[in-house]
Amino acid sequence: MDGVELFLLGRALMKIGEDALPEPPGGSGRHPGGTRNTLVAASDISAHPGTTVGETAARTGLPQSQISAAVARLKEAGAVRTEPDPADRRRTLVHPAERPSARVAAVRAAGVDEALAAALGPDPDPARLAEVTAALDVLARHLSPRHTRP
Repeated sequence: MDGVELFLLGRALMKIGEDALPEPPGGSGRHPGGTRNTLVAASDISAHPGTTVGETAARTGLPQSQISAAVARLKEAGAVRTEPDPADRRRTLVHPAERPSARVAAVRAAGVDEALAAALGPDPDPARLAEVTAALDVLARHLSPRHTRP
């Protein structure tokens, strides 16, 4: 595998992940910005509680407008809370919610089996599906941000 193949595989895996997530209330077209941006923002906010939209934009490389839209979506879903910065009331600090909302719980509980089977084509061989699932488990164990250290 070369860098291009790895990059394209990553894109394919992101698409499968997006397909595995439950549809947001009101449909996916209700909020500007995509699922990817929202997940990137949520992950960064979780790793950096008490951050600002601008700081999240700088860390993620996404435009501030996209992070703002993602924060609005996350706030509506109950995934984050915001408060004025006590040191500079013009800024807003973003924190992960203390308790996951029903929407956050549904997203975290979403399985990938159906989306993975669909990506493998019509009527995928169960042995092939199991092999790919096992490979993803190995990759997640070694490369997932939840399991790696900087």
